[in-house]
Amino acid sequence: MTPNGDNRQSQAPRILFLSQKNLYEQEVWRGSFLEFEQTLQQIDSVDIVAPHRKPWYRNGKRLALRLGEKFKTPINPGVEQVKLDRDYDVFFFVCEKPSELLHVNAVQGWKDRCKVSFCFLVEFWAREMAQHQSCLEALARFDHVLYMFNDNEPFEKIIRGTGRYVPAGIDALRFCPFPNPPARSIDVLSIGRRSEKTHKALLRLAEEEGMFYVHDTIDSLRAYDIDEHRRLMAAKTKRARYFLVNPGKIDRPEETGGKVEFGYRYFEGAAPGTIMIGEIPRNQEFPKIFHWEDAVIQMPFDSENIGQIIKDLDRQPERQAAIRRNNITQVLLNHDWLHRWETVLGIAGLDPLPALGRRKEELLRRAALVQEDEPVARVAGRR
Repeated sequence: MTPNGDNRQSQAPRILFLSQKNLYEQEVWRGSFLEFEQTLQQIDSVDIVAPHRKPWYRNGKRLALRLGEKFKTPINPGVEQVKLDRDYDVFFFVCEKPSELLHVNAVQGWKDRCKVSFCFLVEFWAREMAQHQSCLEALARFDHVLYMFNDNEPFEKIIRGTGRYVPAGIDALRFCPFPNPPARSIDVLSIGRRSEKTHKALLRLAEEEGMFYVHDTIDSLRAYDIDEHRRLMAAKTKRARYFLVNPGKIDRPEETGGKVEFGYRYFEGAAPGTIMIGEIPRNQEFPKIFHWEDAVIQMPFDSENIGQIIKDLDRQPERQAAIRRNNITQVLLNHDWLHRWETVLGIAGLDPLPALGRRKEELLRRAALVQEDEPVARVAGRR
């Protein structure tokens, strides 16, 4: 099997991207990095390797993890082999959980065929290290390991290349409500994990005061189609006035070991210009990234006071307009997936291609539109 080229550049592909889209089961939380993969194909010259799993994959993965407790060499759990027939400048792999490091060995010769290699770690917790030792050994083969979490000290002991914190990003163009911002017809939007106390308070407001509160009503992490789910999410957030946010796994401290991390949700709220309400993550990176005033309106987890917070904000239309304008603009200028890819290119010593420059020009054009006070003020209101 050879890579499936889906690049949109005139030159030969210089990036080899290992995609897991044929290995997972449409879990909705994977939408952000599918979006990253799609953005990368628009701005660089990329070959996508997307192997399929074999019929015995599930049992093979369980066996590989069990044997991994005794042997350090990662075992292919049942992913079809990919043999490369050309060289690349960069090998890039997004790994969203520890067991996925087993998939790397399915690409034969990537270490020899690629000048520099990157692994982007998304969500790892220190408590997981003991049960994934053989998986983590694969990290030692990469030249650069990027991680989207603060608790990186345990992994630094395994990484033989260089490690670096890189935050999440978003398709800022997809989530931007401009140039034709819709009416903000959703009063409060809640997606994913939530406080039951806050949820009950919002249900009462919806019943007693007619607030339009949109929230999850099924307990499922799978979508019919991840890309369709992602597009719907963008459409809903662009129509939401307020958006609930909290640090990762805030309701499961036994899994996080008390560590505070944040991922996609804050970018998903800022990019479309919602007013985010919830816990401000107390770690060293969050205030560097969301550094502008009122990026998040602080509300403790399990608070029942959300009704009063919303009423106070509703009496301040100018403040609302400023929040929306800052949120949208900051994401367009600093947190599109393009900006994360610029970091990678800088580390790899590669120049950006013209398509990246064209996307950056569009990001700047949208940001200029947002700075027009009248449109932002018009969508700041309830309807």
